[in-house]
Amino acid sequence: MEHGDHGTPRMGAFLHLRGNGIDKGDPVALPLVQSSMYHLPGAPDGSNSYGRADNPTWVALEHALEHLEGAPCRVFPSGMGAISAALFATLKAGQRLLIPADGYYVTRLLADRYLRPLGVIVEERPTTGFAEGGFSGIDVVFLETPSNPGLDLIDLAAVAGAVRAAGGITICDNTTMTPLGQRPLDLGIDIVVASDTKAMGGHSDLLLGHVASRDAGLVQAVEDWRRISGAIPGPHEAWLLHRGLETLEVRFDRMCRNAEALAPRLAEHRAVSALRYPGLQGDPAHNLARAQMQRFGFLLSLDLGSEEKAERFINDCPLLRPATSFGGVHSSAERRARWGDAVAPGFVRLSVGCEPVEELWQALRDALDTL
Repeated sequence: MEHGDHGTPRMGAFLHLRGNGIDKGDPVALPLVQSSMYHLPGAPDGSNSYGRADNPTWVALEHALEHLEGAPCRVFPSGMGAISAALFATLKAGQRLLIPADGYYVTRLLADRYLRPLGVIVEERPTTGFAEGGFSGIDVVFLETPSNPGLDLIDLAAVAGAVRAAGGITICDNTTMTPLGQRPLDLGIDIVVASDTKAMGGHSDLLLGHVASRDAGLVQAVEDWRRISGAIPGPHEAWLLHRGLETLEVRFDRMCRNAEALAPRLAEHRAVSALRYPGLQGDPAHNLARAQMQRFGFLLSLDLGSEEKAERFINDCPLLRPATSFGGVHSSAERRARWGDAVAPGFVRLSVGCEPVEELWQALRDALDTL
């Protein structure tokens, strides 16, 4: 892999990753291989054998993701598919799992409804103070930083070192930051999981996820889980993500710059009673964000005081899509309390997109001015 400072991938080399390995007459764009069967006379001998185990479009996508992560990757049909693979590949009955109490709620549902009945001991801690109590006797520690939706941070290097010293494995959900904004593996984390449905794909037209690790044994365990469970990605979705990744740096840079410009303006608006963004100097997580993140991200959280005001802001702003995902080229927002998150009724998660920043600010300000 070719990487610059702090392990950040060289995106010029990334854009030519496929082109520098093709022959005369080959297509520059990645072909889509939509096949469940392969011509397989005689012994398999490592050839493509069956659609549940092999697909050239996946392989090309995983090669691209490997360049971004600086580690081997395996692709799954969704972010939760990736999280499930990482957890089922590392846990067994009687072991202890620690997860954030205020992270993505579906991870907690998976742990409570499926891992706990199989004999896994599940414990939860809030993101702030996550390291309090230590990690002795905990087999797998699942982290999410910044937390979704509260945007609190965990010191990845400190936790990774403490968990390793205690004999455990760390898994970090890096969905909100992408490998261009935060590099957990470089900070000592054992496994990274991510929903590529969000900023990695960026166009709100696919569901995919990936697992990355520099531990060959963990990668093999995750790959075995995928092949045996059948939790495989569709080749068309893999092709779409490969195409989306080619604009990731441009999109992510624009989104982060927009968020950095909007955060102080939103914080000063009379209708906003509270705002969280790690890029603000006054944010409780700012110093840690500066230490462990390459960018401050594109997500903001704000409290508009009531459910009615939050819904009106989201629905009346013409440059906001009311949607439950994030990371698209279009800005989107949602009131997270509607899903049962432990947040105020007027809490809004705002995903900043690629719109021209002054046009976006005018639309946001006009919507806020009516509250």
